Amino acid sequence: MVKMEWIAPCHFGLESVLKRELLALGYEIAQVEDGRVTFYGGADAACRANIFLRTAERVLLKVGSFRAVSFDELFEKTKALPWEQYIPKDGRFWVTKASSVKSRLFSPSDIQSIMKKAIVESLKNSYHIEWFTEEGAPYPIRVFLMKDVVTIGIDSSGMSLHKRGYRPAAGKAPISETLAAALLMLTPWKRDRVLVDPFCGSGTFLIEAAMMAADIAPGMNRSFTAEEWTNLVGRKCWYDAADEAGERIDDQVVTDIQGYDIDAEVIKTARKNAENAGVSHMIHFQQREVKELNHPKKYGFIITNPPYGERLEEKKNLPALYREFGESFKRLETWSAYMITSYEDAERYFGRKADKNRKIYNGMLKTYFYQFLGPKPPRQRK
Repeated sequence: MVKMEWIAPCHFGLESVLKRELLALGYEIAQVEDGRVTFYGGADAACRANIFLRTAERVLLKVGSFRAVSFDELFEKTKALPWEQYIPKDGRFWVTKASSVKSRLFSPSDIQSIMKKAIVESLKNSYHIEWFTEEGAPYPIRVFLMKDVVTIGIDSSGMSLHKRGYRPAAGKAPISETLAAALLMLTPWKRDRVLVDPFCGSGTFLIEAAMMAADIAPGMNRSFTAEEWTNLVGRKCWYDAADEAGERIDDQVVTDIQGYDIDAEVIKTARKNAENAGVSHMIHFQQREVKELNHPKKYGFIITNPPYGERLEEKKNLPALYREFGESFKRLETWSAYMITSYEDAERYFGRKADKNRKIYNGMLKTYFYQFLGPKPPRQRK
């Protein structure tokens, strides 16, 4: 099997979680950088990485990397790459996104236009034709410039991988599926432990947890751009990955996963989303205020994305809300709580300093992942 290089972008600060996932899938890591992990894999990586990765935003087939400080250099070095190995004569190709950080070339539209011309020239020389119909399979190209180093990949995913297909309607200030999965993986929660989200919104944390507990691959019920890349990825690869995903499911696993929200409509949406994901039988949703948070079991976990107060009129309610949350948590003496929020005074009103705190970007929003750790449960005698 031909070894290729693949790039998996992810949320800044969560590269270690994605690296762990890739190693678990059996892939060799080439490089870990801010916001992305590069790895080696055959054609099967297009299928398995897209279907199984919970924390990657997309999967790109790496075409090449080089240094460029002028548009002439960008043109010539892009043109020199072996595009004919990836894009067939009738392939539909365009530079869908260019991003530039600390680089001399910084205009996305200029980068996109120059690279498209360079790829056309390269393929003209390879196929000895002047005109491309572009009626075939899609090959969307993405380019990152970081400190004048240009990295080019072809997007095998299409829609971002956070779009699992179960959440057509998201609640207010939703957390993305990939971020929710990564944050869960940063906690020691396992499927035999209680998990509660007292501000569950559209249910994302709980649905991702249930899918992990049942080993349901996040990309099982959606399609990917690379399914049309018959020149690079055989149909058998997709069938094998789908079979592997199907065989791994254990949706009869017993869990104690609960979600509360004050809004009855939001609870209705969360239930519908859980149904779409095939895990509604694994999660108990209930309309309930955070001050009513309680549970008879010990050593449970709370993971939540409480209101941030992005709108001014909501901000005045935050001190009371976080205080109530903190007081409820105090009663759960053996529990641990994990909270992602951009609210700067969260610890103050929660009434306890976090044992650990991690800065994470949720889109363009700087948030903090506060970790309030409870005692470890006693070891069970064998």
